[in-house]
Amino acid sequence: MSVTPPAAHPSVRPAPAFRGRIGRDARSGHYAVPRRYRLHLSPADPDGLRIAVTHGLLGLDRACPVTFLPAVPDCPDGGHAALRPLYDASAHRYTGPALGPVLSDDWSGRIVSTHGPDIARDLARRFAGGRVTLYPCGAESELEAVERMCAQGIEEAAQRAGAAGVGEVERTAALDTLLATLGVLEQGLGVHKYLIGDQITAADVELWVTLVQLDTVHRTHLDAAAVQRIADHPALWSYARRLAAHPAFGTHLDLDGIHRRHRARCQGLEAAGAAVQILDWATHSTPATGTRPQVNRP
Repeated sequence: MSVTPPAAHPSVRPAPAFRGRIGRDARSGHYAVPRRYRLHLSPADPDGLRIAVTHGLLGLDRACPVTFLPAVPDCPDGGHAALRPLYDASAHRYTGPALGPVLSDDWSGRIVSTHGPDIARDLARRFAGGRVTLYPCGAESELEAVERMCAQGIEEAAQRAGAAGVGEVERTAALDTLLATLGVLEQGLGVHKYLIGDQITAADVELWVTLVQLDTVHRTHLDAAAVQRIADHPALWSYARRLAAHPAFGTHLDLDGIHRRHRARCQGLEAAGAAVQILDWATHSTPATGTRPQVNRP
């Protein structure tokens, strides 16, 4: 489908503490070597889930091991205790929270990047080996457009529509923005199987994770009528269901972790929409008591 970029706005993602990149060869410092790097992430976090799905699509279990973090950070500042040694080794007197996701360098014991989109791109561009093309050449503007639609047209709009203390006018405007964005996606996915081209790309990973958050997190703060209108996009939710059945997507769904992370962070009020589930994500998710495949721990 063709995606038209909306007007640019500042990103909702926080500024990363580290933003190194993996280059083409040894001259770049950080270069692609199998098992040199390690991912530290929680699939309960949207950025962590995006990277986990990307990692699964690329088949990088052996080339880049993964250490899974708890769904709810265990430090008072919102960071992960397991990541503190990496942060301390990477920045002198670092005082911020030790947040995931993290791409670390096992050779140096330091952090390469904490910027989720960069990590996903570097995995795809430096380790894919031609197996999957998640970032097609010439599709950069379409990929950026999907990222903005997800961040602003869905994520931000859904948050405003369900925020406590928001006036009715602002709430209605936010819901209109959300429904208009879903309508554009519905129209395209009613004709095309994927967002860009005829195969899964990073745009599909971005949208799928956003839809997971919409149905498992933001829905709980919306009224039932709003959720029914959101659900009334059959092509879009059929697409989400189809991707959930793909092993690289559904096996990383930690529904219990998503709910626990939401409860730990959210101060909003539950609304009637909490009882109107759109998709049965549990059909494809990994049980909280189960073990994740190919997990590598330090």
